[in-house]
Amino acid sequence: MNRLARLGSYAGEALEALWRNRARSFLTMLGMIIGTGSVIAVLGIGDAASAGIAGSLGAFGDPGLYVSVDSKQDDPLAAQIQYRDAATVAAENADVLAHVFPSYQRTYRMRGGGVDYVGTVTSTSEVHPDTLTLREGRRVEAGDVAAAARVCLLSQPLERRFFGDGAYALGRIVRIDGVRFRVIGVYDELRAGIFTNAGASDFIEIPYTAFHELAPGPVEALQVFPRPGVELETVRAAVVASLRRAHGPQAQYSVQDALAFIATFERTIRVVSDGVTAIGAVALLVAGIGIMNIMLVSVSERTREIGIRKAIGGSRADIVLQFLLEAVILALFGGALGMLLGIGGVLLAYGAVSGLLGPAPIPWALIVTLAAGFSTVVGIVFGTYPALRAGRLDPIEALRS
Repeated sequence: MNRLARLGSYAGEALEALWRNRARSFLTMLGMIIGTGSVIAVLGIGDAASAGIAGSLGAFGDPGLYVSVDSKQDDPLAAQIQYRDAATVAAENADVLAHVFPSYQRTYRMRGGGVDYVGTVTSTSEVHPDTLTLREGRRVEAGDVAAAARVCLLSQPLERRFFGDGAYALGRIVRIDGVRFRVIGVYDELRAGIFTNAGASDFIEIPYTAFHELAPGPVEALQVFPRPGVELETVRAAVVASLRRAHGPQAQYSVQDALAFIATFERTIRVVSDGVTAIGAVALLVAGIGIMNIMLVSVSERTREIGIRKAIGGSRADIVLQFLLEAVILALFGGALGMLLGIGGVLLAYGAVSGLLGPAPIPWALIVTLAAGFSTVVGIVFGTYPALRAGRLDPIEALRS
């Protein structure tokens, strides 16, 4: 109990000493405020964005592999993938491939509800690896694909654009390049639109067989779904070999793993976040040096006070503890103000993050823990040397000064 009372007494004296030089104390804390605020803001926004991206991308499942023509080859036109190649690749590699579909993505003039719009049209099949939800209607089924049915699904923004807020698009007609398509479904609001099949928030999805009738000729890519347990390199070699048999041994193709791209993107986000956090950590280092400097000045100014304390029985440990408490309190106050600044930045940015990526959890516990931890560590590390220097002063020499 006596120790707690003594600690409280020292803390009170430390606060009084800091208050006497409040302008100097605030300027010293400014580095802590900026450093802690930037670290908290970057960590909070970065973690929320990463969680939002992971959650949004998780809804798209595993879209398989996309095989397209390598545009860097000598004669890319000769290697163009044809609609019939999907059936050929599937038949020749039934042991390694579960599904093969032509993949289209093009821009067309559309018209719905009396509104004209130029937007993205993408193809789909009866296989849906994603977990996207529908606001109304249904997805494309095997019968739609087999019959090349002129049916379509709209994104919710496109439904609003064509038919207005609160409209019910199901069963209505949308024209794509003048061809009539009946709406059979509308997707719920999608987040992380850059990762959708269409790559945009305003898009229409139609069966790939209907797309072939709309646009005969080469296709953009083949969407390939490997069988479970088959390695990527095996699939890559098998598909490319089939296409080269069809288009010549010189044909070159690119095989993209969508999941690998997503993982690379998430790693890039994390590296950027860590890099900016490191810059904030440098600001904390500078703030710590500032605290050490001001505490050394304080020791020099209060040399006689230290001598008096030692002369009346104050121990070296008491002197060290008092000055160390001042450094820690200085760092904690700066860290607390920086935490408030950082939380404000996170809250301001969260609207933009959730609007683009959907709801994402903010790691408040991590933020508060890091703010308190950083501040305490900085105070102890950079306050130790000045405190030890104060404790080592000779009482007689101190009184003479």
